[in-house]
Parts: sequence; C-alpha cells; structure tokens
Amino acid sequence: MWCKLDGLDVHYDSLGEGRPIVFLHGWPMDHHVESADYEPVFAQRPGWQRIYFDLPGMGQSPTHPGIDTQDKVLETVLQFLDRLLGERRFVLAGTSLGAYLARAIVRERGHLIDGLLLRSPLIVAADAARRRPAFRPLVEDAQALAALAPGEAAELGEILVQRREYIEALRHKLRTRIQPAERAAADATAEIRKDPARYGLSFDVDSLAEPFPAPTLIIAGRQDTSVGYRDAYEIIENFPRATFTVVDRADHGWPIDQRRLFVALIEDWLDRVEEYLASRAR
Repeated sequence: MWCKLDGLDVHYDSLGEGRPIVFLHGWPMDHHVESADYEPVFAQRPGWQRIYFDLPGMGQSPTHPGIDTQDKVLETVLQFLDRLLGERRFVLAGTSLGAYLARAIVRERGHLIDGLLLRSPLIVAADAARRRPAFRPLVEDAQALAALAPGEAAELGEILVQRREYIEALRHKLRTRIQPAERAAADATAEIRKDPARYGLSFDVDSLAEPFPAPTLIIAGRQDTSVGYRDAYEIIENFPRATFTVVDRADHGWPIDQRRLFVALIEDWLDRVEEYLASRAR
C-alpha cells in the first residue's frame, strides 16, 4: 500500500482490523524486520490493526533530497500518521532508531497514544556519547566457529552465543531480513547516519511536558554493544506505567533465539494496554 504525502509516497502494510498499532523499524532497516517478529504474536491475538511502514529511503519508500536530517524524517512520519489515522487513537512500537522517533512522536502526539513499546531503544544519537558494554562472547565454542564457511564469521559479526542453534538463528535473521534491508536502503540514509548533527533530532525527545500515562514496555539488551542499556534507564521517570526489562543474553538484534521470552513480554504489555483502553472506555 502507498500513502501519498506532499512530495513523497510512503510504503506500508496494514494487517488485520481493530485498534491501530504502528511499528517503526530501525536504521536502515525496513518494515519486514518488525513484521517478522510481531506477526506471530498477533496471529493469536485478534482485534488489532497492525501498521508497518518503511521510513524514507528505506524498504520501498523512496528517498527525497529534502529529507536530509532526522528532523525531516520525523516530519514525514508525523505527516504519514496524520494522513493515515487522523485523530484516531493508536498504540506505538519502535525498535532502535524507531524507538527514538517513537519518543519524539509521544512528545508531539502523546494525547493520541494508548501504549508504547521501546525495543533496543536508541537513547543517545551520537555514538561517542553512548554508554555501551564491551563485546565478549557469553558462550565460546571453537568447534562451532570452525564449522562456519570461509568468510562467514566476518559476515555474522559479533556472535554472542557460539552455539550451532544460535548461529543458525542469527544467520537466518541476517540473510532474510537485515542484509536485504541494508541493500535496499538509499545512499542518503548512510549520509545522515554518519553525521551526528543530522542523525540526531534538533531537540530533546525526552523533554516531555508531563509523564506519558499509558502502559509502556522498555526492553534493553544487557550485551547490546550498539546502544547499550544504561542510557535507557535515564528516561524511566517519563513513563510511570513502564515495565523496564534488561535482558541477559541479548544484543542489539534481540530476539535471536529467545522467542518465548519475547512473546511473554509483548503479551503482558498488550494485556496492560487492553486493560488501559477498557478503563478509558468506562
């Protein structure tokens, strides 16, 4: 599907019917990275309209020369939400950079949002200012690494758990979701990413006029060497209804092979959101 904005078309998928929930992917991913993780949850949970879309210059959404900063990306996202949903209330979920944009949307449209999920959230845009753990494998297995094809260890990067099952799950996610998204991303996304002044928003996304009242779930990876986990705790007071979870055996791409825990956390959050919605309707 396509949403026509001023000078730009945004590609999206809308699945199911019911309460809208909007998903924002990371940088430079696409909406398939989110739908692959969340759709198995909603297959068993009716009553939700899932909206997955591609940020400008990613997935099937084209880039535009005027979108050269994160502020411009946010403007496009807000236009997309306004055009697609109008004044309808919705729930919001963001991963990595998507979680950064999600908090900016809460700042701008919080009165319309009934729940928030921040997964592996980017808190500090500038890489040098992030508090991140150093990488070290939790489980080492020289035999499992030796079984990799030539050059595959470099392709897979930092392997947190050097076990065959984990490596197979990591390989599948990398080849079916991450690498295709990276190949599809426009050059403009790389230009924005390498410039901290353009990659970060020009305002403090976590400066809210008042705390966000709806049920929130924040999931950080204890071994996330990309955005870390410490910075995420600094925003907790903005979300008095937040469950804050630091997951062991979890890097920036979580979940790799911990589906049961992922589903349990998402189901609990959705239960709380539905309870909140029911209480508002009384």
